[in-house]
Amino acid sequence: MKIIKNIKTIAKNVLEIEANAILYSRELIDDNFEACIKTLLECRGRVVITGIGKSAIIGQKIVATMNSTGTPALFMHAADAIHGDLGMIQNQDTVICISKSGNTSEIKILMPLLKRTGAKIIALVGDINSTLAVQSDFVINATSSREACPLNLAPTTSTTLALALGDAIAMCLLECRNFTKEDFAKYHPGGALGKKLYLKVEEIYPNNLLPKVANNAKIKDVIYEITSKRLGATAVVNQDNELCGMITDGDLRRMMEKFDDFSSLLASDIMSKTPTTIHPEEYAVLALQIMQSKNITQLIVVEEKTPIGFIHLHDLLKEGLV
Repeated sequence: MKIIKNIKTIAKNVLEIEANAILYSRELIDDNFEACIKTLLECRGRVVITGIGKSAIIGQKIVATMNSTGTPALFMHAADAIHGDLGMIQNQDTVICISKSGNTSEIKILMPLLKRTGAKIIALVGDINSTLAVQSDFVINATSSREACPLNLAPTTSTTLALALGDAIAMCLLECRNFTKEDFAKYHPGGALGKKLYLKVEEIYPNNLLPKVANNAKIKDVIYEITSKRLGATAVVNQDNELCGMITDGDLRRMMEKFDDFSSLLASDIMSKTPTTIHPEEYAVLALQIMQSKNITQLIVVEEKTPIGFIHLHDLLKEGLV
């Protein structure tokens, strides 16, 4: 029969051990770390990250982070390197080798082979006196006192620390290269993340009809326009086709509550005179933020005082921004 232990305490202990390891590592960031970053910035080839076991998995994640933030990177499994994959290494590349002990048999075999390529070697290692550390050009100290595993066996703290240091490397490179949101969007064109960074209102509103009435239009015509265009609202324009108001389904309901007879009313009598608008060149995510802050479901797209379209919350839902 399994013994039920204090699950919450166990979880908190794991997080505390790993958090403390990261905080300790923070104090180990020194001139050598800075030299590693400068080497990576000056690299005329690619960054190649290698490792074995759990370190290999962490290496793959770091590669993905680098590629998406402006640093071309490749992953090479340390075991596969000695069976042909070493051919991907060129003398202008920089290799980051991840290992907790720095003394595994695969690493010992790989190091002299890596050095023959002429590539710079950075060790991200938990033992700064290991074979890997001694034979590398630069060392990033990833020392941790113990694993979060109660047996001190399963890679937990060591892999978390390697991942965090990989993020630190990638973010240093990002900032040194003045990598922008626009640059980030180039590498993330798909999905909601990319759309938040590049999708503009002008790419959405043409899909909708443009409900529009004159300010002297009768209520019957207003209702027909809102109903036929199916956006729950209509723009109201003056004789110069300039936006002067907006009427929504809610305005019609309030009108019916206030007036028993609305046959003589005009659009100008019930319209909101200060509708919320947006320019077509603004980002769609800004339209979403405006709708959320004002608790509304549509915006009039305006260019030089003229309404040219509508953007609706449903449009943003379809794009996956909500």
